[in-house]
Amino acid sequence: MAIARVVTFDGVSKDRIEEMKRDMNSGERPEGLDATEFIVLHDPEAEKSQVILFFEDEDAYRRGDEILNTLPAGDTPGQRTSVRSFAAPSRSLALNQRCLRR
Repeated sequence: MAIARVVTFDGVSKDRIEEMKRDMNSGERPEGLDATEFIVLHDPEAEKSQVILFFEDEDAYRRGDEILNTLPAGDTPGQRTSVRSFAAPSRSLALNQRCLRR
């Protein structure tokens, strides 16, 4: 089952998000980081952000967590306030009408 690493940050400006987008589009991922997908959410008014990384399994999550915890603080969007892992039993790019009515 997939595992999601959800990290919350404070103090994330719109400019910092734009800078990160440029870096992510032009840079390489850290060596050994086997995330299959990532999502960045940003609330520019509150200057808060969440980053969600998905990993295939517990081993990939554990390796990714170790790698990400050793990155320099300047590589993060802002001040990290929490890190949690969640089982990700289901993911879909499309929602059907039944799911939206709930």
